[in-house]
Amino acid sequence: MTARPSARTLYLCKPKKDFTKYGRSCRPVIGGNPLLPKYGYPSERLLKLSEPKKFLPAYLEQRSRETPEWPVSLAAQNYNASKRILQLAQPKGLHPDFMPPREISISPRRIVASPRTIELSKPKQLHPNFMPARDPEWPVTEAAKHAVPTKRILGLAQPSSRPRVTPLNPDAFKVKESALKAVCTPRLAELAQPIRH
Repeated sequence: MTARPSARTLYLCKPKKDFTKYGRSCRPVIGGNPLLPKYGYPSERLLKLSEPKKFLPAYLEQRSRETPEWPVSLAAQNYNASKRILQLAQPKGLHPDFMPPREISISPRRIVASPRTIELSKPKQLHPNFMPARDPEWPVTEAAKHAVPTKRILGLAQPSSRPRVTPLNPDAFKVKESALKAVCTPRLAELAQPIRH
């Protein structure tokens, strides 16, 4: 509380200047150069850099036309279209089997659904034995944090060693088709649950 700020800290704690009051005056004015407050007129270098880039003469010579609109020749204006062109110019008609939307009468609007229809309209329910996926994160007990593994657990934790002479089998970890289609029994689902203290 009795500390004194340094000169650098005092310089950094100053708020930034508000330049919003120069927003409208800095915009260009049509028909002349604006007088910017505290800055004056822009220099000739700035005016030169603000000019748009011009096309090269070689590009202008290769360009087919100046604008997207091009004049129509007199031969095209006086051309008489053939029957085939007139046929192709016709808009596509509707399908012969097309039926416009019909109006529903008042009597179907007053129909009351039967109990069977209401029952069939209900969404499919989950299986009684369905168990949602458990949270992958759960609190670790204090006993597990201070547990000391036995020699048997340390032995099982070691990766299996394979002889290097044997060639690598890419299908060593392939899951069988029968295992993919296996259905978990209620007993296995019960044994798969973690122990709760």
